This record gives sequence, structure tokens and C-alpha cells, in this order.
Amino acid sequence: MRTERPYTATRNACKMCTPLGAALAFHGVEKSVPLLHGSQGCSTYMRRYLISHFKEPVDIASSNFSEETAVFGGGANLKQAIENVNRQYRPAMIGIATTCLSETIGDDVPMILGGMDSEPDGAALVHVSTPSYTGTHTDGFHRAVAAMVDRFNPVTVHNPGKGKTINLFPGMLSNEDIRHLKGIFKDFKTPCVILPDYSERLEGPPWQEYQAIQEGGTPVSAIEKMNMAAHSLELGVILALTAEKEAEAGKQHASAGAILTQRFDIPVTRMPVPMGVKACDRFFETLSRITGTPIPEKYQKQKWRLVDAYVDGNKYLSGKRAVIYGEEDFVVSLAGFLAETGIIPVIVASGGKSGFLEQALRKTLPGPVFNQVGIREDMDFARMEEKAAPLNPDLVIGNSKGYAMARHLNIPLVRVGFPIHDRVGGPRVLHIGYKGAQQLFDTIVNAMLSNRQTTSDVGYSYM
Repeated sequence: MRTERPYTATRNACKMCTPLGAALAFHGVEKSVPLLHGSQGCSTYMRRYLISHFKEPVDIASSNFSEETAVFGGGANLKQAIENVNRQYRPAMIGIATTCLSETIGDDVPMILGGMDSEPDGAALVHVSTPSYTGTHTDGFHRAVAAMVDRFNPVTVHNPGKGKTINLFPGMLSNEDIRHLKGIFKDFKTPCVILPDYSERLEGPPWQEYQAIQEGGTPVSAIEKMNMAAHSLELGVILALTAEKEAEAGKQHASAGAILTQRFDIPVTRMPVPMGVKACDRFFETLSRITGTPIPEKYQKQKWRLVDAYVDGNKYLSGKRAVIYGEEDFVVSLAGFLAETGIIPVIVASGGKSGFLEQALRKTLPGPVFNQVGIREDMDFARMEEKAAPLNPDLVIGNSKGYAMARHLNIPLVRVGFPIHDRVGGPRVLHIGYKGAQQLFDTIVNAMLSNRQTTSDVGYSYM
């Protein structure tokens, strides 16, 4: 008698394709163009997602596989695509990400690129392997960042000594998050290289005339000098646990920070994405220690305003139950923030399957809260809704892909993270720092009050 559960196909995955994250990371470099080595449909899919979130033009080139290419290999197509991109855009860098098709047929991209006479007219070529069956969009993002650091900081480079710059690898945050990080480092009077930085390029001003490549991004020249930094910071608990595991297994290039440590002995500090009081305290204290600069008073004031808001809103949120989902590092920090406010994240779900989600949440959440959390890796939204319905949650927090679930459960959806397709302002959602936590807290409380007011039999106009 058959006892195992029949296989069920994924329905509305809680993740996006691996090359999408790589394409976004490549867009965070000045005068760069992403190029997907695969079919045209992959490029179109990635562009659709990025354009609908950022509301900006997003170009992603393609090597344009056909049936013949899939049989005989895509080397000629890739070379032709590189020539076309160089001729049309004159980029400083071409970021080449492989898709499922090119990986499945076994195209040896490093060999193909090595067989080219030279890099076209000064455009640096960066390759990253990103078949979607090996991870999520977040994995592709981190791999692309590591590939750029690897490419522009070779072992053979001469390092004249450490400077005062801090390398910051923030992970897949919003434009507003990146701008806030820039402001923090400016207040600490510390030079910083953020990789990637798409905060201006994917949210720029109106054009007076056409631009082949939007302005903004981390200059290649700045990436080339990362080997002279005083310190590196990487944000993300899952990223940290993954890097530690790969380092223990003897794997090289576990992360961008690990590459710089291995090659140039630059110390790296890894910490959670700073969401909520505890995580922000750790971030600012670490930054103060590394830079030797006291925490500016403005951030102390932001912290106490946030704590005061927690007290004011506790009666509205205490004991409420939430379903949260998204990228693993993001949901770990979001869960920690919600626990501070009194909300119990009864489901913490992600499409990722690093194997570290439970460990990261155990380190982040108080024991009584952790014991009430349902941890779901490698999830899709159909299964997530099945798990959530019996728990009677009060709200859903995550990106726009969870809208149908929230509608079926008849509870409010607070939109955070990526992608946000059905509202404007997705790139301007601030998640990090005391200021970001304050804005999220207000948004969550108001979503709860609005739902309560709307569903009330009598309604009310005063709290």
C-alpha cells in the first residue's frame, strides 16, 4: 500500500529565477549591461519582473538560443551577443549569467570567453553560473556579487596596504535601504563602497534625452580597490551560515567578503539585516567599533522614538499572528522585528532551501516565540495557504506574490521586499535601520486598524 505523498508540482513559487538576481546585481554597477546566456524568453521574463517593481527601463541582453543552438552549443551565439552589446551600449562591464538551458547542455562559458581574442574595447567580462535549478534569485544575486569581486580583485594584484574604506555587501535590499546605508556611512564620516548599488540607476530622474545605460551604480574602479579596504561588512544570517559551511568544506570564494579575506586578509564581519531594535543596535555598535566613531546622536533619537512607538502600539499588535515570506535573510530579520512588536510569526516561509532557516530563526527569536513558529523552506504559495488557513492569522507580510493568498484568507497584506507589482513605491520602501523599523511598524499597525475598522459592523472614526 502506497504511503508516501504523491509528488505535487510547484504552484506559484515563493521565489524567482536565479539569473534574475544576477541581472539585478549587475545593474548595480556603473555602465554595465547584464547578458543572459540562454533563450530570449528568459531575458523577457526577468525584464518583466524588474520593470514592474522598479517602474524603470531595464535592459537585459540575450544570446538568443534556438533549437539548433541547444543541440550544437551556444558559443557562437554568446560571442555574437557580446559583440552586439558592446557595439550598441559601449559598456564598462558585461555581466554574463547562464540560464538552465545553457547549463543543461554543458556550455563551458569560461572556455568560450577565454577563446575570444580580447575583451571588446575595454568592456570587462564577468561570468557567473546561475542555473535556476540550483537556487533562488537571492542565490544568483550573491553569486554575481562574488563573481565581480573575484574578477576585479585577482590574486596577482599588488596591494600597497589597507586604507580607511569599508566594503559593504548589503544583499538584495530596496533602493531606499541602500540610500539610507549611504547616509549612515556619511554620518559616521567613513568612506564606503557598496556593491551593488542600483539605488540611482533603477530610480533615476526623467531623461532630457535618451540614455543607452542609465546613470548610477558602483564604478568598476571602486570594485578594483576593494582589496585595499580596512574591513568588509556582509548583511545576512543565511549568507553568513552558508559562507561558514563552505569555508569549512574547503570551498573557495564562499562569498564576496570571503574572497577578500582569503586573498588580501581583509577582515569581514557578517550580521543580520538590521531590522528592528536589537538588529539595529548590533549594526550601529559594530559600525562604531570598526570605524572608531561614536554613534551619532540622531540615531539614538531614532531608536528611542521607535521604542516609544512600540509601547504606543502594543495594544494593537500584542498576540496577533502573521504569515511572513520572502528571501531567507529578509524573513529572518523580519521575524525578529515582529517578535519585538508582540506579533507572533506563526509561519515563516521562503522559496529558498539553504537548510539554515530554522537555525537562523532559533538564533534570532526568543524561545517562547520560536516555539510557536512554523518554519517552511522550499515553499510555494499554494502549500503556504494550506498551512496558514487553520492557524487563523491576522495579517500577511511579504511581496506582491502573496496577494491571492491574503485575499483567500480575507486578511490584510503588508507589502515589503521584492517584488512589489501591484503598488507604486516598491523601491522606496525602507526596511532597515531604526527609521525603517519605525515606518514598517506604523504601516503594520495602520493595516490592522484599517482592516478592523472596515470589517466592523458599526465602524468608528476615533481610536
